[in-house]
Amino acid sequence: MNHTINPFLNVKNYCELKLDDTKVFFFYYPNESVLFALFSFRLSTDEVVRWSESFDHLLAHKYGLAAFRTFLKSEFSDENIEFWMACEEYKKIKSSTKLLSKANKIFKEFIEVQSPREVNIDYRTREKTKQILSEPTPGSLNEVQGKIYSLMEKDSYPRFLRSKMYQDIVNRAHAQGQRRSV
Repeated sequence: MNHTINPFLNVKNYCELKLDDTKVFFFYYPNESVLFALFSFRLSTDEVVRWSESFDHLLAHKYGLAAFRTFLKSEFSDENIEFWMACEEYKKIKSSTKLLSKANKIFKEFIEVQSPREVNIDYRTREKTKQILSEPTPGSLNEVQGKIYSLMEKDSYPRFLRSKMYQDIVNRAHAQGQRRSV
């Protein structure tokens, strides 16, 4: 699939995201930690710098979230943000049948021991979540989602802010701002 984007790029790692109605491909090169986005968007320096003010600001901004996901993919540690996002979608489900189905899917993909994208939670939390999900409600995953959020906020988020990827985004936004003012 990678070769259909540009056969001249030797790109093995990319994140395909849909933002609004635009399909966006974020490319990252682990050796250089450089982020490339194949779409034109204008981010102000203020917007990008605001991502560093709080983890909530980063996650609330669609491009901030996309950049953070891409960063985690480059570190092969995107299971936490993918779990967090799955929980956000889960909370919106109204149908009890769909809630049960989604709860089972999330459990099998992220929570169950040896699951494909197992998140790092303690035994007690895993067992409590398993029990709660036997009769799921929209808030059933709040506790475990909160633990994963805290883990990302204390570990992944500071690494993202120190990364060359984030610094490149800040520098590009700053350069774009200067070009517009000339």
